[in-house]
Amino acid sequence: MGTATRFLHSPALPLPTLPRTRLRPPASQFSSFALPSRALLLHPNSTHLFFPIKNSTNLSLRPNHKHLTSISASSQSQFQSSPEPRTLPKPFFFLRFRAIDLSGITPLTVCKWSAVLALALAAAKKTASLLLDPFFWTYFSIAWVFWPWLLAILLAAYGLYSFRRHSLGCSTLVEQVAIVTSTVAWLTLVPPAHFNGFLEGWPIAIFFIYHYFFFFESSVRKRLYGDLYPRPHDSKWDVGLPRAAQIGFAVFVFIGHWLAAYEGPELHLILGGWPNAVTWLLVAMTLFMRYHSVLYLAKYSEKVVVPTAVVQFGPYRWVRHPIYASTMLLFALHCITLRAPLSLAYLVAVCLLYYGQKAELEEALMVETFGETYTEYMKKVRYRLIPLLY
Repeated sequence: MGTATRFLHSPALPLPTLPRTRLRPPASQFSSFALPSRALLLHPNSTHLFFPIKNSTNLSLRPNHKHLTSISASSQSQFQSSPEPRTLPKPFFFLRFRAIDLSGITPLTVCKWSAVLALALAAAKKTASLLLDPFFWTYFSIAWVFWPWLLAILLAAYGLYSFRRHSLGCSTLVEQVAIVTSTVAWLTLVPPAHFNGFLEGWPIAIFFIYHYFFFFESSVRKRLYGDLYPRPHDSKWDVGLPRAAQIGFAVFVFIGHWLAAYEGPELHLILGGWPNAVTWLLVAMTLFMRYHSVLYLAKYSEKVVVPTAVVQFGPYRWVRHPIYASTMLLFALHCITLRAPLSLAYLVAVCLLYYGQKAELEEALMVETFGETYTEYMKKVRYRLIPLLY
């Protein structure tokens, strides 16, 4: 009680007075704004700011008033100047990228490319999951191409259109290729795809072999003349059967390829591996015979049509018409790969009937032109199309 009484009666000691400190903010922080010219006064024992209200007539304490004065003209010119292109942050400058202008990027652009990236990632994920799925590799091999009928019909229509333009002499290189592609597709791909529901193995290989086979003569024309059109020549060398026989031959060959696809077993039952070694030897023999026949005929011919001598080299040592023989061997090869012996006999008979008549006409013209030289060649090489048989 006594201690409390002495404390209450003791006089209050005055607080020590400290000088006021003037704090002037750096000029660089407020270079763009007009602030009062006098410095702010801050008492060291207080947290209150004492603003010189007398000289600051532009300040207002109303809640809806901006506590800043208007921007000067020099500052406005700085803000209205064209902005510099934004670049990558400094941590990425070690990658040595060129400056990227990001001023044209809009939210719509970001959304668009985000959608593209999302679709690409989804497609990659789907492809990876499909390739890693054992079911895909077991039952839906990558060699099983499901044949779309609409695409086959469109390809045939474009092939007929290109053939029409080629007959008029105004087709392009693409249209000439389309004629061969559409014809070969309807001979080798469409029939087995129709009867099996898918494609696998030999039909796909035969499709490319047919292309390579029938482009030998065209490649010679392209190399000599720069295009695939025949050059003007004596019309007597245009040996051929009547148009009805030509159309009938094309129809019978078309039917033979479809019969082979119908007769043969399902594609997945055709064995692979070593049993196909003989088939590959026949492929090599067929391409070899066709290539060297066209090569020697072009070497001893004028404009790839008119012969200037009796060719007795290469395949012409075995048969007198190796080009026709190679074509017949190609058709037989298609039937062999599909395991269709009846269709093989049918196509061989059709080719022997058609090419046999055409060979007779050509041999009569060769005897008329070269006389005894060709007669001696006929005695030396006795077979027209099949060695030891015909």
